[in-house]
Formats: sequence, structure tokens, C-alpha cells
Amino acid sequence: MKITKHLSVVLLLFFISTLTAQDFKLGKVSVAELEQKVHPKDTSAVAAVLYKKGVSRMELDPNEGFCMITDVETRIKIYKKEGYEWANQEVWYYNYNSLKEKVFFTDAVTYNLIGGKIEKTKLKSDGAFDEVLSKYRGQKKITMPNVKEGSVIEFRYTVRSPSDGMIRDWDFQTSIPVNYSEFKVAYPEYYVFKPRQKGYIFPKVKTTKNSKSVAFTTSVRGGSGFTFASGHERNQIDYIETEVTYTAQDVPALKDESFVNNINNYRASIEHELSIIQFPNSPIKEYSTDWNSVVKTIYDYDDFGPELNKTGYFEEDLKKILAGVTTPEEKILVILNHVKSNVKWNTYSGYSCDSGVKKTYKEKTGNVADINLMLTAMLRYAGLTANPVLVSTRSNGIAFFPNRNAFNYVIAAVETPNGYVLLDATDKYSTPNMLPMRALNWMGRLIRKDGTSEEINLMPTKTSNDIVFMNYDIDAEGKIKGKTRRQCSDYNAMITRENFEKLKEEEYLEKLENNNGKIEISEYSRTNEKDLLVPIVETYSFTGNNLCEVIGGKIYVNPMLFFAQNKNPFKQEVREYPVDFGYPFLDKYNITIKIPDGFTVETLPEAVVFNMENNLGSFKFNIAASDSLLQLSIVHQINKAIVGTDEYEMLKDYYKGMIAKQTEKIVLKRI
Repeated sequence: MKITKHLSVVLLLFFISTLTAQDFKLGKVSVAELEQKVHPKDTSAVAAVLYKKGVSRMELDPNEGFCMITDVETRIKIYKKEGYEWANQEVWYYNYNSLKEKVFFTDAVTYNLIGGKIEKTKLKSDGAFDEVLSKYRGQKKITMPNVKEGSVIEFRYTVRSPSDGMIRDWDFQTSIPVNYSEFKVAYPEYYVFKPRQKGYIFPKVKTTKNSKSVAFTTSVRGGSGFTFASGHERNQIDYIETEVTYTAQDVPALKDESFVNNINNYRASIEHELSIIQFPNSPIKEYSTDWNSVVKTIYDYDDFGPELNKTGYFEEDLKKILAGVTTPEEKILVILNHVKSNVKWNTYSGYSCDSGVKKTYKEKTGNVADINLMLTAMLRYAGLTANPVLVSTRSNGIAFFPNRNAFNYVIAAVETPNGYVLLDATDKYSTPNMLPMRALNWMGRLIRKDGTSEEINLMPTKTSNDIVFMNYDIDAEGKIKGKTRRQCSDYNAMITRENFEKLKEEEYLEKLENNNGKIEISEYSRTNEKDLLVPIVETYSFTGNNLCEVIGGKIYVNPMLFFAQNKNPFKQEVREYPVDFGYPFLDKYNITIKIPDGFTVETLPEAVVFNMENNLGSFKFNIAASDSLLQLSIVHQINKAIVGTDEYEMLKDYYKGMIAKQTEKIVLKRI
């Protein structure tokens, strides 16, 4: 028995090494791949990429010049039903007047093992379709047929791009394991691309130089007087091609963690930024070599910088609303509110204007650039030092490297003696220095009229408060009746207002009751819902039959009731990514408890204070008893929006201690 088991292990290891070493080809799915029940290195995996190979190569088109062709082939193993989503594949492409890309799926087949034989099911034409993502992007999608637990799927797709300056990003890492990943880029000697790697896994790199020769025929016409002749001319171009191959093996799944702004920021991947083009007998064209050259290029676009100089369309309106307004703070608020109330965001991002500021103002709708460049122009007209700030949204990822595609958003900044005031008129709940959450993504890039730029910290430094006043009575049967007043400021208020907007009041209350121990709410009210500059307040009375336990004549109650945090979001032994809270915050609870007649306190949680180093945060828990009343004061404060991995262990221990204290119970006994 031991020999058989040992032999099985040897065969399994041989199979794995063979998988890694083989020359992968579509259509060569093996019985061993189909028989595999779990991934050998990650038994929890719902699926795995057995191999993925891609080539981005420039090809010369006699009519269009150099074009970029990208071919990708992939084989995926499905282990569990939860992995069926990998049967749905999509590839985005640019689709607007000056850049129309084409995507083709081919060789898409699902393989299953039926009765010991391999069964193939090919993708039919109705399994592929196009989807519009925005005015500028489309998406080709396929849904693989006949997918089951144990299936292997494979497919190929090609992206043909008329642009010669864009190499697609390549991800070596996904949310499932990747056994083998290979990406090859090839381009003529006239181009220089800068590779940029992200993540914590680095592929092997091999570079070669190849001699290339391209022959083509062009039509020619010529003649003199009224006599013309036509024919064809043979041409040939000889050049050196740079070929770079990146390979990675046994790449683990990328696991998401709590409080990560965008997991894609840490995905092992490679991107290439066009740096230089120089054709024979032509001057050098330099592209994005540093941030200053990037922003200058963007500022000079017709749909960016020139839009800031247009003022005639709003001047009369601005004169009226600014009459009697003198201070910079007042001007900022008046202009921001004017834009917010007159122009609505159409949900399209981008730092380039779509409709243009004049048309947007007239039609009262536009994209991010239309609105916030208009806002910047108005602020300048009012005599303020205002400039646009390029931003990469959370969904777009952090702008790690200098390139024009790093940004997809723009806001406005006003320079004051006390620092910059950041503004975004696309969000109905935004206020000065209160950007929408989508724009809180580490650093932005401010551009001035003279072409210079400056890095701007987008992360909030002001603390957002969530203050709760609660008092409740406990009766002898453990039923609780009480009142709550909750006051939220700044980002906590913004999030609360957004939550109010999503649901009707009845739906909101039903959700609040269900999430808070099935309580019953009455006398509910809100104040300051529309006044964005002051905290929002909600009050309500409640009753609950399941908020404490009565055991052996004793009452056990968590003093924070439904406000207690009972799960630690930081469970990993080692944290690979920074913790992103979004903004500094303070949660404060003032709680008064009236114990029932005939009862006294047997056990009270002890008072504690936890202070983290470097003023990262603190937790304070105080409780005092006086006759039949208990008074609690609880404060949980985090002072940094982003916490580095070097402080993770301290943060994890802090949360562990805080949650243990929040979930301690008061014990009441009969007198």
C-alpha cells in the first residue's frame, strides 16, 4: 500500500513537471488534465489557468504603416461550480473615430471526459457578442458551451489595432492559480518602449534581436502631357526587430484582502510605455519620459487646455451669482454649487472633454472633464488661482509610472494661503476638500498654465466623525427599549447621504431593523439631509427582544448592542498590501443603560485604553455604575487614511483587542 501511494505521488509530480515543460498548443488537451480533481498547489482553487501565451507584434501595412497585432491563446481548468464564471471571457477594445480596434475569437472549445473519451464542444456563433462599455470602448464577449466540473476550456483571440504606440498590458496573476504564463513583445528598431512591472512576482525576461525584411508592392502612376502610364513598384524594408519574452510559472492566486482600494494595483503584470519613435531621416519623437512631459502633452490637447480659456458662455451668469461675494472661500462655494446645480455628470470619466465646456453648459450634461474644466475656468475668471488636477480613480488603479494612460479623471484645485482646496462638481454630495470616494486614490498631478506640474495628495487628512448617543432600558425579561441619535460628519456624512438616496425610507428602515438584531424602529427622523456643510443627524426609538440573553435568572447584555464590531477584518498572518481606510475617522459612543428593578451588576467589563505607535490610532473604553444606571464612553479613532504593511501587525493586534472588548458582556443578577 505504501509503495502504491508513493508511486502515485511520483506520477503526480511527473505530470506537473510535464505540464510546465511541454510546448503548449491549442487542441492538445490531455486525459490527465481532464482527470485532475484539484489543483496540486492550491486545493481550494475553483479553477486554474493551465497556460496562457500572448504575442504583441508590429506588422507593416503598406497603407496604414506599422500596426499592432496581439494574439492570445489560453487553456483553463474548471474544478468547481464556483469556477464556471471563467467560462465567460471578455476582451475590451477601443472604438472611436480615430482609433477603431478589432477583436476576433477563434478555436474556442470545451473539453469533457465522457466514458473515458474526450468530448469536444465548439463555441457557436451565438456564443459571441459585442457590448458597448462607453463612447470610446467596446467589449467582445464569449460564453463557453457545455461547461461542467472537470471541464477544460481553451480559446484564442486576436486584437488588431491601427495604433503603433500601444502594447496591451499583460497580467501574469489572476484570482486563480496560473501554471504557466508567457508574453512576447516584438517591435522594430525605430521604436523604444519602457517596460514597467507591478506586483510581487517578477517573470523571467529574455531579449533577442532579429533581422526582419518586409516586401510589399505599391501602385504608381506617371506620365507627361496627356499620356499616363500605370504599374506596380516592388519595395522592401530591412530592419532589426527587438523581441522580449516574459515567462512566469506556478503563479499563486491573487487573494483580495479587507480595505484594499483596488487589488489590481498589486497584480503581477507588465505594461509598456512608448518612449521614443525615430524613423530613418526623421527627427526623434519623444513621448512620456517623465511626469512633466506627460502632463504637458495632455495640457496641449485641443480638448483640454484650450477648453480652459473659453469663458464667454458663463460670464453673465457668474457676474450675477458673484455679486456681493468677496472672500475666496465664498467664491469657491458659490461657483462649485452653481456648476453642481446646473450641470449633471453623464457617468463618463476621462480627462479629455467630450462635448466641450460650452455645449455642456448649454445642454446641462457632460463628462468629468467637461464639468471640472468648466469649474476650473469659472474659478479663474473669479480671480482665484485654480488649476486642473489629473487623477486616476480607484477603479483605474494607482498611477505608478509616467504615462498618459495612467489618468482617467480630472478635478479642480484652488491655491490658497492655507494650502490647496480640491473640488469635484460631478458629485451632488461633494464639498470643498470632500472629493467623491472614487477620486481618493493616493496622488494626483496638478498642471499649471506654464506647463509645470506638481504632485498633489488626494487623501483626506481631516477626521470624519460618527458620534452615537444611545440610552436604553432593560426589563426583567431581557426586553430592551431605547432611543438613538447618530451624527455623521464629512465622509461619514457623504456615505450616509448616499445610502439614504439609494433606498426609500421604508426600505432603509427595514434594512436597518434587520441588520441591527431584528429591532423595531419608531419615531424615525432625519435632519440636515440637504445641508452638506453640517453633520447629518438621524434619530429613532427602538425595541428589541433578542438583544440580550436571560440564562439561569441572570441577564447577559453587550452594552454596545448592535453597534459592537464583532469580526476582525484583519486575519491574515502577513499583509501584502497597504490598508486603505479611505479617510481618517473617529467613532464615538455615549451610552446610558438603565438596569431593571430587582437586579444589580454582577460583572462589568474593565476600562481599557489601547494606543498604537506613531499616533496611528487609539481605542478607549470606560464604564461607570451609579445605582441603577450604567454610563459608557467608547472611542475608536484611526488617524491615517492609508496604513503601510510595516504597521499591519500592530493594527491587527489593535483590532483584536478592540473587538474583544466591544463584545464583552455585562452580567446582571437578581438582588
